[in-house]
Amino acid sequence: MSIEPPVRILAVDDHPLIRAGLGAVLGSEPDMALVAEAANGQEALARYRETQPDVVLMDLRMPIMDGVSAIKAILAEFPDARIVALTTYEGDEDIYRALSAGAKGYVVKDMLRTQLLTVVRQVHNGSRGIPTEVAARLAEFTPRVQLTPRELEVLQLMAKGLSNREIAAVIGREESTVKVHVKSVLSKLDVTDRTEAVVVGIQRGFLHVE
Repeated sequence: MSIEPPVRILAVDDHPLIRAGLGAVLGSEPDMALVAEAANGQEALARYRETQPDVVLMDLRMPIMDGVSAIKAILAEFPDARIVALTTYEGDEDIYRALSAGAKGYVVKDMLRTQLLTVVRQVHNGSRGIPTEVAARLAEFTPRVQLTPRELEVLQLMAKGLSNREIAAVIGREESTVKVHVKSVLSKLDVTDRTEAVVVGIQRGFLHVE
């Protein structure tokens, strides 16, 4: 009777403690093995080339190269790569971007250990690994008009509590121009005030609370 080799996994996260935690969880499973780690998207691509893992656990928010860009880069070279997005956030934009980039699964870091392991096994076996709560969030998602880079910048500054005048000083534009951007942001997010815009921005994954 032949014994199946363990699922070889590359863990990508910019926080060493998260990588250590993943290593501990995966190391406790006889059918899994952590074969490499990376702290950003560029390292992830390099480690993938070196180790050719069966499954990649890919954090979405990292320095140098973010997770979505890394997913696209890996799949451009290795179309059969099986990647699970690993993140702290449940924003529908995050889910949509990760899956659109080619991720086969999506796991929120505070999910139960058993859910992580289930998703890894599902993706390794060729299925999609989407936990029920993530699938429900995705089902509710309707692609809306996207914020422009400038509108996203304005929203991020709004989240920091800056006034229109202060935002204008930061981005080097007239206050009247900022007012136009703010009005457009409120309209696109279908909200009536700045506070609600920030809340919806966080919920949808445009903004992230560190």
